[in-house]
Amino acid sequence: MAQGFVPGGHMIDSYGNGGFRFAGMSHQGSVIAMPTGIQVWAVRDPARIDVASLTPVIVEMGRVDLLIVGTGDKALPADAPFARALRELGLQVDVMDTPSAARTYNVLFSEGRRVAAALIAVG
Repeated sequence: MAQGFVPGGHMIDSYGNGGFRFAGMSHQGSVIAMPTGIQVWAVRDPARIDVASLTPVIVEMGRVDLLIVGTGDKALPADAPFARALRELGLQVDVMDTPSAARTYNVLFSEGRRVAAALIAVG
């Protein structure tokens, strides 16, 4: 994971214990997975999710149709301020707990969908 980024689209192989496994490696902490690669995401607390923290996804909006946001052990409301703001920009956003988000991302990714996931690590 060169400087917090692994190029290319990858499924999430597993999650838990404060991190994720993907692309034959593991990472402790949160990640953003996009068609162009997986990168470190500094957000650890769902209350800290905002549009600025999701800038990597906004930059990729032409390559992403859906953003799935995994907010840790519990889902935030679907109308969270960051979700509303991203929808106003034209991006479809689904908010759910991280385990559900990782599984949903994998299914949609395996179908070839243009999906991204911002995933807060869970214990």
